[in-house]
Amino acid sequence: MFILLLQTIWLFISELAGKDLDFSVIIKFLTYATPRLIPMVLPLTILLTSIMIFGNFAENYEFAAMKSSGISLQRAMRTLSVFIFFVGIGAFLFSNTVIPSSERKFVNLRKNIVKVKPAMVITPNQFNDLGDINIRVSEKYGDNDQFLKDVIIHKKAVRVGNFTVIKATDGELKGSIDSDLITLVLNDGNYYDEIQQKSPKQKKKLPFAKTHFKQYVLNIDLSSLDNVDMDAQQYSKGYNMLNVNGLKNEIDTLSLQVNTEFKSTRDDVNRRNGYRDLNRNLKIDTLKKATKDTLDLIEDRFSIKQKSQIYNLAFSNVDGVIRRIQTAKRTIEVKKRALNKYEMSLHDKYALGISCVLLFFVGAPLGAIIRKGGLGLPIVIGVVLFLTYHFIGIFAKNGAEEGGIPPFLGSWLSTFIIFPLSIFLTYRATRDRGFVSFDIVMQPIRDFFAKIGGKSKEGKNTKDVLEEEQLEIVVDENIRNQAEESQQQFKENSSLAITLFLFLVLVNVIIALISKGDGDSKIMLLIFNGIGVITFLIFHIKTYLNLKSFYDGLKVFIKKPSLLVFALLGIFLFPVLYFIYKKKTDKDLNRIR
Repeated sequence: MFILLLQTIWLFISELAGKDLDFSVIIKFLTYATPRLIPMVLPLTILLTSIMIFGNFAENYEFAAMKSSGISLQRAMRTLSVFIFFVGIGAFLFSNTVIPSSERKFVNLRKNIVKVKPAMVITPNQFNDLGDINIRVSEKYGDNDQFLKDVIIHKKAVRVGNFTVIKATDGELKGSIDSDLITLVLNDGNYYDEIQQKSPKQKKKLPFAKTHFKQYVLNIDLSSLDNVDMDAQQYSKGYNMLNVNGLKNEIDTLSLQVNTEFKSTRDDVNRRNGYRDLNRNLKIDTLKKATKDTLDLIEDRFSIKQKSQIYNLAFSNVDGVIRRIQTAKRTIEVKKRALNKYEMSLHDKYALGISCVLLFFVGAPLGAIIRKGGLGLPIVIGVVLFLTYHFIGIFAKNGAEEGGIPPFLGSWLSTFIIFPLSIFLTYRATRDRGFVSFDIVMQPIRDFFAKIGGKSKEGKNTKDVLEEEQLEIVVDENIRNQAEESQQQFKENSSLAITLFLFLVLVNVIIALISKGDGDSKIMLLIFNGIGVITFLIFHIKTYLNLKSFYDGLKVFIKKPSLLVFALLGIFLFPVLYFIYKKKTDKDLNRIR
């Protein structure tokens, strides 16, 4: 939570800095920003803590002691499972009550902060609201930044638009602490004013008035700016500001608007092209089939002037219909995008509680399987799992927002993916099995290589085969212990490397199916792949070094296989080569005593 709060501060630092805000306002800002982080913090926290705690139990042989006392892993998880179930219910209630309220207050507080002391927020090279003007300067200087350079001002008026523009080479802000007025003195500039005309012909000429001045004084009243109510609530209809009932009502309203727009567009187009009145007084079945294109009759029955009028009318009608359809299409796209956001927000409230429960059943068995606790390996595995879960959710929501997949699937896809994973890990952990077993796939490959090896041994002397397979080698105890340690590290790093390898393949396949290929999705995919590939390569290199250390310690006694094949081909075929070399190390380790 602390890390994400720091990110929030840096994200909105431009809205907080330089406005002389009270400490209480900043505390309100952070307080209102905290609940919106819960949907990301809570699942990650449950995943990490469950991996760390159950990893500590397994690492310190607590589960072995429990099982010897007749306590199974299911019984050890029972109380926590009930607790996590109530945490999931609490997460739903929190997302349905606290988060919408805090989000509403957060958005309104941001809008109100923008209005506070705008005189202090004349940021160079961007337009800033200051009273009834919009001002841009290229540079501020002086003891109090009162001198301005290259000033451009747009004066606000009753008419919507920038009709009055003032440009000056430099200026100076003058004011008093006791006064609500601030004086802006501009030097050496021009005053442009667009003249409003009633006649369309005169409007096309774009008349304006231009005045050059040596000095221009502009008084700005800031009295209303000091009376900003930080608790004012003007915005309350955002998709993240509503609870379940409010979202359902808004979804019904937007759905009705979309359907009404469809019907209105269809009726308008039918009215314009005469489709509705085409067959009103005609019986279609009694008409004879035309033997000549009816458009060709225009050449025979009308004069050139009449033909021109007919064609112009047809072009005008078609152009009007096309414009109407394009306008309706843009309107419907905007409303559909908003409708998708509201539907995803509704489903997100339920998905949060379910994801908390499922991630517990991912983390707890995984901790028992990897048998590592603390802040090392569990943090790496937990972060990789959560980033996978989180990025799948992001890509799915982006696709659902644009209409590529249903909104329901956009909110639930990542949860659907971790559901079978939670069942699989719980099943493996309760039966004291490892994280993954590829015996079904790898056994035929092993048998194939064994058959090839058997054929190659046919030409060998029986004595050589016995010496190669059955001869035990007596080595120093330290050498054997070092070999066992290297093999254990090889297995641990390999298991993690296989997990990363398979997750990268799985995630890329899923993202390729749901992503629409927009720029943001491509960037997110590249970032995720970059992080995943780098992490995989790190553990692949560590696995190679463990394997090399294993055979370096036994090189006097056992012939070392080609490790270059493992280092190069392992990048693309790591699961296959892992089981081949694992079997080789087990066999070589059993030969020494």
